[in-house]
Amino acid sequence: MLLVVNAGSSSLKMALFDMRPEQRAEARLERIGIGGAPDHLTALQQGLAQMQVSPGDLAGAAHRVVHGGTALTAPARLTPQVIDRIEACVPLAPLHNPANLTAIRALAALAPDLAQFASFDTAFHASNPEVARRYALPPQAEALGLRRYGFHGISYAALVDRLRQAGPLPRRLLALHLGNGASLCAILDGASVATTMGYSPLSGLTMGTRAGDIDGNAVLRLAEELGLAEAGRILNRASGLLGLGGASDLRELAAAGTDAARFALDHFAYWAVRHAGSMVAAMGGLDALAFTGGIGENDAAMRDRIVAGLAFLGPVPVLVVPAAEEARIAREALSLIAG
Repeated sequence: MLLVVNAGSSSLKMALFDMRPEQRAEARLERIGIGGAPDHLTALQQGLAQMQVSPGDLAGAAHRVVHGGTALTAPARLTPQVIDRIEACVPLAPLHNPANLTAIRALAALAPDLAQFASFDTAFHASNPEVARRYALPPQAEALGLRRYGFHGISYAALVDRLRQAGPLPRRLLALHLGNGASLCAILDGASVATTMGYSPLSGLTMGTRAGDIDGNAVLRLAEELGLAEAGRILNRASGLLGLGGASDLRELAAAGTDAARFALDHFAYWAVRHAGSMVAAMGGLDALAFTGGIGENDAAMRDRIVAGLAFLGPVPVLVVPAAEEARIAREALSLIAG
């Protein structure tokens, strides 16, 4: 059995796979440290108990790690050196990598001899050309790690897997991962060549609570007027659909029927279409669209709006691909176990 772990600062999602891999069970724990389990170690124990499995039953554990930086661009067994590199990426993903490391260390405390592995959300975009990854900044800024990394990479890799299993992969594929966090990816011959998220998951599309693209001087103005912490809160947690329409969920906005809610939906669709044009340009054309993520899979009305906005590109197949990040992580870990 293989355990797949996706840890947040106060949440823990776990999935159990056999060695094929087929998912056998899952557990989700919320409010860790704030009313639920007191810590991630206890949450791991509770999740394993829910799935009726013990550490001794496991052949390994695989973690979703949000940021691998420029060094970690492929799945890896978690050695002290790899963990140090994940730690070094904490300044690049201060909201995510610390939680990922907490779960890794908690599981090591629970099962010291268990082999652990990591898959990195940034890794799929390492194939982007340097001209796409580098900001127009001087070397001293580049040295701080200020460059485009991209995210949702495990989701995009899983999407490519699913399409390859179904038949020939479209050569120029625009993939849309639409959920509370949203991004687009230009996939050429199975490899990412451009994506809308950049240095952090804040940039790109209008999202549930994130602003998406915003002028750097506007960010500086926010920080000057309100302070760094409040500016960060607004941009990441109080903007996007929530800031425009009063709710971060497209279903709530559609039901509200207010002018503000309608504008928020228009904003989401407009910027998805506008960024899609950039992605198509990076591939030199378009052969298919593929939607995934909670909105991408379930909101037919929003899909139709985006497809209609791209009609000028000509007719192409429109595919809906269920998200399968945990299964992708499991396959990557099992390939490392197999050697």
